[in-house]
Amino acid sequence: MSVESNKVLGGVGALLMVISLLGLFITSYTLFLLVVGIILVLIALKGFADHYQDGGIFNNALYGFITVIVGIVATAAIFVMLILQALSDLPVDWTNPMEIQQYFMSNMNVFWRFAGAAIGALVVLYISLVVSAVLFRKSLDALSTRSGEKMFGAAGLVWLIGAAIPLIGIIIIWISWIIMAVGFFSIKTTQAPVQPTAPTVQPPPPPQPPP
Repeated sequence: MSVESNKVLGGVGALLMVISLLGLFITSYTLFLLVVGIILVLIALKGFADHYQDGGIFNNALYGFITVIVGIVATAAIFVMLILQALSDLPVDWTNPMEIQQYFMSNMNVFWRFAGAAIGALVVLYISLVVSAVLFRKSLDALSTRSGEKMFGAAGLVWLIGAAIPLIGIIIIWISWIIMAVGFFSIKTTQAPVQPTAPTVQPPPPPQPPP
Protein backbone atom coordinates (compact mmCIF):
# COMPACT_ATOMS: atom_id res chain seq x y z
CA MET A 1 0.00 0.00 0.00
CA SER A 2 1.04 3.59 -0.55
CA VAL A 3 2.01 6.00 2.19
CA GLU A 4 -1.23 7.89 1.61
CA SER A 5 -3.29 4.71 2.14
CA ASN A 6 -1.43 3.90 5.34
CA LYS A 7 -2.04 7.46 6.57
CA VAL A 8 -5.77 7.11 6.05
CA LEU A 9 -5.99 3.63 7.59
CA GLY A 10 -3.97 4.64 10.63
CA GLY A 11 -5.83 7.91 11.11
CA VAL A 12 -9.26 6.32 10.78
CA GLY A 13 -8.26 3.46 13.07
CA ALA A 14 -7.00 5.85 15.75
CA LEU A 15 -10.20 7.91 15.48
CA LEU A 16 -12.30 4.77 15.95
CA MET A 17 -10.30 4.02 19.10
CA VAL A 18 -11.04 7.54 20.35
CA ILE A 19 -14.76 7.25 19.53
CA SER A 20 -14.98 3.85 21.23
CA LEU A 21 -14.00 5.34 24.58
CA LEU A 22 -16.40 8.25 24.12
CA GLY A 23 -19.24 5.74 23.96
CA LEU A 24 -17.91 3.55 26.75
CA PHE A 25 -21.07 3.81 28.86
CA ILE A 26 -23.52 4.56 26.05
CA THR A 27 -23.34 1.95 23.32
CA SER A 28 -22.73 -1.78 23.15
CA TYR A 29 -20.58 -1.29 20.05
CA THR A 30 -17.72 0.18 22.06
CA LEU A 31 -15.62 -2.99 22.08
CA PHE A 32 -16.30 -3.58 18.38
CA LEU A 33 -15.14 -0.08 17.43
CA LEU A 34 -12.06 -0.42 19.61
CA VAL A 35 -11.03 -3.74 18.06
CA VAL A 36 -11.64 -2.51 14.50
CA GLY A 37 -9.66 0.65 15.23
CA ILE A 38 -6.70 -1.28 16.62
CA ILE A 39 -6.72 -3.65 13.62
CA LEU A 40 -6.69 -0.71 11.19
CA VAL A 41 -3.81 0.88 13.11
CA LEU A 42 -1.88 -2.39 13.01
CA ILE A 43 -2.43 -2.69 9.25
CA ALA A 44 -1.17 0.87 8.79
CA LEU A 45 1.87 0.20 10.97
CA LYS A 46 2.62 -2.91 8.91
CA GLY A 47 2.50 -0.79 5.77
CA PHE A 48 4.83 1.81 7.26
CA ALA A 49 7.18 -0.92 8.50
CA ASP A 50 7.46 -2.25 4.96
CA HIS A 51 7.81 1.25 3.50
CA TYR A 52 10.58 2.31 5.87
CA GLN A 53 12.05 -1.21 6.08
CA ASP A 54 11.86 -1.18 9.88
CA GLY A 55 10.16 -4.27 11.32
CA GLY A 56 10.09 -2.80 14.82
CA ILE A 57 7.32 -0.40 13.81
CA PHE A 58 4.88 -3.27 13.36
CA ASN A 59 6.33 -6.02 15.57
CA ASN A 60 6.36 -3.98 18.79
CA ALA A 61 2.77 -2.83 18.21
CA LEU A 62 1.64 -6.38 17.49
CA TYR A 63 3.33 -7.69 20.65
CA GLY A 64 1.75 -4.84 22.61
CA PHE A 65 -1.70 -5.77 21.34
CA ILE A 66 -1.16 -9.45 22.15
CA THR A 67 0.06 -8.52 25.64
CA VAL A 68 -3.18 -6.63 26.34
CA ILE A 69 -5.32 -9.53 25.13
CA VAL A 70 -3.37 -12.04 27.22
CA GLY A 71 -3.56 -9.74 30.24
CA ILE A 72 -7.33 -9.32 29.96
CA VAL A 73 -7.91 -13.06 29.54
CA ALA A 74 -5.54 -13.91 32.41
CA THR A 75 -7.16 -11.31 34.66
CA ALA A 76 -10.64 -12.64 33.99
CA ALA A 77 -9.51 -16.24 34.51
CA ILE A 78 -7.72 -15.48 37.78
CA PHE A 79 -10.64 -13.45 39.08
CA VAL A 80 -13.21 -16.12 38.23
CA MET A 81 -11.15 -18.99 39.66
CA LEU A 82 -10.42 -17.20 42.92
CA ILE A 83 -14.00 -16.12 43.38
CA LEU A 84 -15.38 -19.58 42.63
CA GLN A 85 -12.91 -21.14 45.01
CA ALA A 86 -13.82 -18.70 47.74
CA LEU A 87 -17.54 -19.22 47.21
CA SER A 88 -17.25 -23.01 47.21
CA ASP A 89 -15.62 -22.90 50.65
CA LEU A 90 -18.39 -20.86 52.24
CA PRO A 91 -20.95 -22.79 54.35
CA VAL A 92 -23.87 -20.72 53.09
CA ASP A 93 -27.17 -21.57 51.49
CA TRP A 94 -26.99 -19.38 48.38
CA THR A 95 -30.75 -19.61 47.93
CA ASN A 96 -31.32 -17.78 51.24
CA PRO A 97 -30.48 -14.04 50.94
CA MET A 98 -30.86 -13.40 54.68
CA GLU A 99 -28.39 -16.13 55.55
CA ILE A 100 -25.90 -14.77 53.01
CA GLN A 101 -26.19 -11.27 54.46
CA GLN A 102 -25.78 -12.43 58.05
CA TYR A 103 -22.79 -14.57 57.17
CA PHE A 104 -20.91 -11.76 55.45
CA MET A 105 -21.70 -9.31 58.23
CA SER A 106 -20.31 -11.65 60.87
CA ASN A 107 -17.28 -12.87 58.87
CA MET A 108 -15.30 -9.92 57.59
CA ASN A 109 -12.38 -12.19 56.70
CA VAL A 110 -14.47 -13.51 53.84
CA PHE A 111 -14.76 -9.99 52.49
CA TRP A 112 -11.01 -9.60 52.55
CA ARG A 113 -10.63 -12.86 50.65
CA PHE A 114 -12.84 -11.47 47.92
CA ALA A 115 -10.92 -8.19 47.97
CA GLY A 116 -7.61 -10.05 47.73
CA ALA A 117 -8.85 -11.98 44.69
CA ALA A 118 -9.93 -8.77 42.98
CA ILE A 119 -6.66 -6.99 43.76
CA GLY A 120 -4.60 -9.92 42.50
CA ALA A 121 -6.50 -9.98 39.21
CA LEU A 122 -6.19 -6.21 38.80
CA VAL A 123 -2.42 -6.34 39.41
CA VAL A 124 -2.08 -8.78 36.51
CA LEU A 125 -4.12 -6.45 34.30
CA TYR A 126 -2.07 -3.43 35.37
CA ILE A 127 1.22 -5.13 34.55
CA SER A 128 -0.03 -6.18 31.12
CA LEU A 129 -1.19 -2.64 30.36
CA VAL A 130 2.18 -1.14 31.31
CA VAL A 131 4.16 -3.70 29.31
CA SER A 132 1.84 -3.16 26.35
CA ALA A 133 2.30 0.61 26.57
CA VAL A 134 6.10 0.19 26.57
CA LEU A 135 5.87 -1.88 23.38
CA PHE A 136 3.50 0.56 21.68
CA ARG A 137 5.81 3.43 22.62
CA LYS A 138 8.74 1.63 20.95
CA SER A 139 6.63 1.19 17.82
CA LEU A 140 5.55 4.83 17.73
CA ASP A 141 9.07 6.08 18.49
CA ALA A 142 10.41 4.07 15.56
CA LEU A 143 7.69 5.46 13.29
CA SER A 144 8.45 8.98 14.53
CA THR A 145 12.14 8.55 13.71
CA ARG A 146 11.51 7.12 10.26
CA SER A 147 8.74 9.48 9.21
CA GLY A 148 10.02 12.64 10.89
CA GLU A 149 6.58 13.19 12.48
CA LYS A 150 7.21 14.03 16.15
CA MET A 151 3.57 13.57 17.14
CA PHE A 152 4.09 9.81 17.28
CA GLY A 153 6.83 10.15 19.88
CA ALA A 154 4.57 12.36 21.99
CA ALA A 155 1.68 9.89 21.62
CA GLY A 156 3.85 6.98 22.77
CA LEU A 157 5.07 8.88 25.83
CA VAL A 158 1.57 10.01 26.84
CA TRP A 159 0.28 6.44 26.33
CA LEU A 160 2.95 5.08 28.69
CA ILE A 161 2.20 7.73 31.32
CA GLY A 162 -1.50 6.91 31.16
CA ALA A 163 -0.88 3.19 31.51
CA ALA A 164 1.23 3.80 34.61
CA ILE A 165 -1.53 5.74 36.37
CA PRO A 166 -4.43 3.58 37.64
CA LEU A 167 -8.05 4.55 36.98
CA ILE A 168 -7.70 8.09 35.61
CA GLY A 169 -4.93 6.88 33.31
CA ILE A 170 -7.55 5.78 30.79
CA ILE A 171 -8.24 9.47 30.08
CA ILE A 172 -4.55 10.08 29.41
CA ILE A 173 -4.39 7.04 27.11
CA TRP A 174 -7.44 8.41 25.28
CA ILE A 175 -5.56 11.69 24.74
CA SER A 176 -2.58 9.74 23.37
CA TRP A 177 -4.87 8.16 20.77
CA ILE A 178 -5.97 11.63 19.65
CA ILE A 179 -2.34 12.65 19.28
CA MET A 180 -1.64 9.44 17.34
CA ALA A 181 -4.53 10.17 14.96
CA VAL A 182 -3.14 13.66 14.32
CA GLY A 183 0.27 12.11 13.71
CA PHE A 184 -1.06 9.72 11.08
CA PHE A 185 -2.85 12.46 9.16
CA SER A 186 0.23 14.70 9.40
CA ILE A 187 2.72 12.28 7.85
CA LYS A 188 4.28 13.75 4.72
CA THR A 189 5.01 11.57 1.74
CA THR A 190 8.69 11.09 1.01
CA GLN A 191 8.35 11.23 -2.77
CA ALA A 192 8.92 14.77 -4.00
CA PRO A 193 7.05 15.75 -7.16
CA VAL A 194 9.09 15.47 -10.31
CA GLN A 195 9.81 18.90 -11.75
CA PRO A 196 9.91 19.21 -15.53
CA THR A 197 13.37 20.00 -16.81
CA ALA A 198 13.86 22.82 -19.24
CA PRO A 199 15.21 21.79 -22.62
CA THR A 200 18.90 22.37 -23.12
CA VAL A 201 19.61 25.09 -25.64
CA GLN A 202 22.71 24.45 -27.69
CA PRO A 203 24.75 27.58 -28.43
CA PRO A 204 25.06 28.46 -32.14
CA PRO A 205 28.29 27.35 -33.80
CA PRO A 206 31.02 30.02 -34.06
CA PRO A 207 31.23 31.80 -37.42
CA GLN A 208 33.71 30.34 -39.86
CA PRO A 209 36.53 32.66 -41.10
CA PRO A 210 36.31 33.60 -44.81
CA PRO A 211 38.56 31.59 -47.12
